[in-house]
Amino acid sequence: MEKAIKFIPNLFTLGNVLCGCVSIVEIFKGNLVLASYLVAVAAVLDFADGFVARALNAQSEFGKQLDSLADACTFGILPAMLAFSLINQSNPSFSWLPYLAFLIAMFSVMRLAKFNIDTRQSESFIGVPTPANTILWAAFPLILANNPEYKSYILNENALVFLVILMSGLLVAEIPLFALKFKTFGWKNNEIKFIFLIISVLLLTFLQYLAIPLIIFLYVVMSLVDNQLRINN
Repeated sequence: MEKAIKFIPNLFTLGNVLCGCVSIVEIFKGNLVLASYLVAVAAVLDFADGFVARALNAQSEFGKQLDSLADACTFGILPAMLAFSLINQSNPSFSWLPYLAFLIAMFSVMRLAKFNIDTRQSESFIGVPTPANTILWAAFPLILANNPEYKSYILNENALVFLVILMSGLLVAEIPLFALKFKTFGWKNNEIKFIFLIISVLLLTFLQYLAIPLIIFLYVVMSLVDNQLRINN
């Protein structure tokens, strides 16, 4: 019974892998909207596996490694496939241009490997987390479906290639970013997290899917500001 209980968090992780695999298949079929919704489900499962593991006191080295392998699929290969498809839809000037999207997969795997051996990332992150990058790319098909007037901005080969390179670099950049982990729920020492969450909710309320890229950008900027304030203090 104890072994069965300790395996429960791994079921969430395996669900994450399943969502990633099905999402990739849907990308091949051209169903990018469904693929993006599956990213959302996978992100919830990715959060839930750690939460459940802590709640059940079921953390294990096996679970840690399984989580990284799952993330390599869902938050490494999957966003690269989304970026590949979007660049391909932009009618690129060169046939090889969409393949630059696989930089995301390469740098995501590097980021996950660094995370496993970097003791500095227990309470915060160094570089943009792979789920955040994936959520960013998953937002674009949803924006295209619900706000087609932005098509010319999103399906712009130069903008997409620039974003691929930018996000690939940010995945492994030595930039401290706060994590949405709460030891307590008081305002003190959690100010930046609460402010970020409040602004994010407001953006989602008024802008819906358009808010997602703004929230990812806000996350990076607020982390940089928070780091600078800590240095000055």
